[in-house]
Amino acid sequence: MKIFKFGGASVKDAEGVKNVTKVLASQGFERCLLVVSAMGKTTNALEKVVEDYFKKADYQAEIAKVKQYHLEISNGLFEENHPVFEDVSLFFDDIDAFLRRNRSPNYNFVYDQVVSSGELISSKILSEYLNLKQFTNTWLDARDYLKTDSTYREGVIDWVQTQRNISLLDASRCYVTQGFIASEGDNFTVTLGREGSDYSAAVFAYGLDAEAMTIWKDVPGVMTGDPRKFEDVSLLSHISYEEAIEMAYYGASVIHPKTLQPLQQKNIPFYVKSFLEPEKPGTKVGNTEENRFEESYILKENQHLLRIATRDFSFIAEEHLSQIFAQLAKLRIKISLMQNSAISLALCLEDKYGAIDEMLQALQQDFSTEIIRDVSLFTVRNADMNDLDRFYVNKNILLEQIAKRTVQIVTN
Repeated sequence: MKIFKFGGASVKDAEGVKNVTKVLASQGFERCLLVVSAMGKTTNALEKVVEDYFKKADYQAEIAKVKQYHLEISNGLFEENHPVFEDVSLFFDDIDAFLRRNRSPNYNFVYDQVVSSGELISSKILSEYLNLKQFTNTWLDARDYLKTDSTYREGVIDWVQTQRNISLLDASRCYVTQGFIASEGDNFTVTLGREGSDYSAAVFAYGLDAEAMTIWKDVPGVMTGDPRKFEDVSLLSHISYEEAIEMAYYGASVIHPKTLQPLQQKNIPFYVKSFLEPEKPGTKVGNTEENRFEESYILKENQHLLRIATRDFSFIAEEHLSQIFAQLAKLRIKISLMQNSAISLALCLEDKYGAIDEMLQALQQDFSTEIIRDVSLFTVRNADMNDLDRFYVNKNILLEQIAKRTVQIVTN
């Protein structure tokens, strides 16, 4: 069975949805499972709904905007009496009904119940359109198959239950389902973290012992740098699982960090290809002797540089590190880069959930802290160590680290 994942950019409008049929026609539509993200910027729009709900602002006006966007896409795909219009409307009625009756103050819980609707709606529209065009498929609710704990907004997969559920699927058929979403023991929706649709596809691939998994992007494949941020980048035609994991860890946006592990465990080949040029080979990730260790550039923006020191100038010892890391884990703040000296610790942090001020407050009881907000982390993989000066030109360097042909620089 083949797994295809289509991101939000590939289905951002009616023409994008129509193009999916062209991609599938070029690849062969049999024994496959399609995982689809929310359309365009829907996730951002639904995040605004949740934000306005907790601010007691007019969240219903935001819901109406998102609904209109999806109805306009549907108008470009279906005759006006098609049942999909009622399906789309019901999804938005469910969002409104949930928010009107909700009594939970838990932001993350409410977030998952609302924002997950984007994938449910996009997958329903895509599934219905494919059926209309004779690409016969069955729509699946991913929450019936992917099971997690109750860590809202970043659920941890229950692999035993999930494997058991996925094994019930008929591998001779074609399915359309959602990325990013799962459910916990009480069947409340749990999301898998921003950009988690790639991970969902990998979980399905693992459970189905897929022959291959392909992610369809708006770029030719895995490049030596994001072409929107760097000049003169090139395609990496073959890379190993290990190199792909390293690139994802350092922040390469084309690959979700969790995606590779389940694929590597079962040696499932992983392709990154362009939905604009599906006939081109793209990038193959897997066990390969053709791994290309080319100089690659990764830029992680919206980071924070936090310097922590003991108040009495004593060493940063194990008990201090344990205390600091416990706070990071509690608040789900990710470390992008770490560097320590005898009496201080420097951390470049990714604060996806807006918890950095709470972190500072907790640490200031025992430590001196200094924070520089909104910095960038620039990483060069497989760097030419004889020509490092070019990476420092016109940059205000706040922190640097060099190890094994990997150069990392924090700048503002």
